[in-house]
Amino acid sequence: MSIHLHLRAVAAFEIRDDHTWLRAFMSEAWNNHPDEYAAGIAYSIDKVWNSVNDLYAAADLFDADAGKPWTLPIYGGRPVAHGVDADPTNPPLMVLEPTGVSQAAVFLAAVSFDALWNVAGSKIGGFGEGKGEGQARQEFFEHHGHLRRFYGRAASAGQAVVKAVWA
Repeated sequence: MSIHLHLRAVAAFEIRDDHTWLRAFMSEAWNNHPDEYAAGIAYSIDKVWNSVNDLYAAADLFDADAGKPWTLPIYGGRPVAHGVDADPTNPPLMVLEPTGVSQAAVFLAAVSFDALWNVAGSKIGGFGEGKGEGQARQEFFEHHGHLRRFYGRAASAGQAVVKAVWA
């Protein structure tokens, strides 16, 4: 089974705070994911996004007084509530407002992947499926680079980021 965290940058004024509408928007974005990914307005992480979050959590050791900006790239944002008669199979949805997107971009631009990996690399998941540490490190390094560019573009454009989990 494949499960993805799907991120989509969008102008905040275009977002409706309605789960049904937002699910349809994200579903269409998912169907157009290759084109949106190429345009730099979408990104997704298959299965290991919790481990990417664990990698970023290592930043708390470096600057515990700075709040928790490391939570923003993966789990940051406000949940969009299901309606009263909502289908329980609908994906969880979150919206990270432009201020949070900017904070995530600043965090990702400033944090050292090598420092994070040195602290958390051996503790995070992602070594399964026949992957050695070197291959896992490369996979997480690539996620970090993609997230850094994605959030940097979205912040520069003043956009929000919508997140959906697709199973």
